[in-house]
Amino acid sequence: MPDLPANLAQTLTVPFEHRLLFTRDVFAPENTTLAQVLTPRESGERVRVLVACDDGLRTAWPSLTEQILAWFSAHSAVAELAAPPLALPGGENAKATFAPLEGIWAAIASAHLCRHSYIVAVGGGALLDLVGFAAATAHRGIPLIRIPTTSLSQGDSGVGVKCGVNLFGKKNWLGAFGTPHAVINDLSFLRSLPPRERRAGLAEAIKVALIRDAAFFATICARSDNIAGGNHAAFEEIIATSARLHFEHIAGGGDPFERGSARPLDFGHWAAHKLEQLSGFRVGHGDAVAIGLALDLIYARRTGLLDAATCEQAIALLRRFGFDLHAPELEQRRADGHRLVIDGLEEFREHLGGRLSIPMIRTPGVRLDLHELDQRVVDAAIDELRDRHG
Repeated sequence: MPDLPANLAQTLTVPFEHRLLFTRDVFAPENTTLAQVLTPRESGERVRVLVACDDGLRTAWPSLTEQILAWFSAHSAVAELAAPPLALPGGENAKATFAPLEGIWAAIASAHLCRHSYIVAVGGGALLDLVGFAAATAHRGIPLIRIPTTSLSQGDSGVGVKCGVNLFGKKNWLGAFGTPHAVINDLSFLRSLPPRERRAGLAEAIKVALIRDAAFFATICARSDNIAGGNHAAFEEIIATSARLHFEHIAGGGDPFERGSARPLDFGHWAAHKLEQLSGFRVGHGDAVAIGLALDLIYARRTGLLDAATCEQAIALLRRFGFDLHAPELEQRRADGHRLVIDGLEEFREHLGGRLSIPMIRTPGVRLDLHELDQRVVDAAIDELRDRHG
């Protein structure tokens, strides 16, 4: 019998450039920010673009479609619209069935987009997830430009490299890693947010400050009255800094595609994701993260990891921004008394793989990972939240 060929192994190195740009009024005809990133793959090529917009933007920005059309008319030498702007539903329910996803695939096919084309997604985090997954899978990857419009998507999810839709009752169970061609944070969109959407990004800002930057946490505390009082400049600064810290961790943390078990940016999230599911997404992501943060802060205090003063300072800050730190879904139980939200621990581990890894803090800016949680202490922490805030 002839010998087998030698086994082969090669290391594939694929560079990714991750870009975050800040601007105002991105679709003003004189604004060239978008034109700078609609770069052709080949010399002399004029790129074709499909724009997908969150339908919820129509209330605050009724002329958005006309602005987009005017912008592309002014920049026709660089890019052309392959189809009229596509209006899509936003919010988590848009990720709950395949119908919206199939609609985007159909629009891509109808517009005859290719891998040299671009898809521009304008909206909140759920819309960016939905369109991002469609872009990542059509033709095995069409370049995506994100224009986040909410505080949550500008300060956190919109600057990441993940996209996904919900399946089997689990958030983002189906998805992909796809580094966007660029992320453009247009701060003008932040000025029209209703209170719930405005405060949502503040939960993620507090989170990233607690795990990465003590000085940033001190800044949020010092400016909390201005932020809560509606000072736009202070609010924009917090969201922009949150975006920078999230962006720097993803780009420089050494594990952008989450091959390991650590989840440093998910402080407060094991309970938050489960709480969203249990509520049928009645509890929004920002509000769920605020509850998850309060729960983990109390757990850290009760186990001696965190001093009481810092715990109270962080919880008071969440309350200052209007977060209700309890939800009735925290009290849902099985027949044996087991709280359903605690099932989020195993789902958290399963989603990433490896051993359970729950980020906690010892003090602002000093993080550690726990590989198991004492369920009795978790129950006691939830009871405390109910008694204090329910």
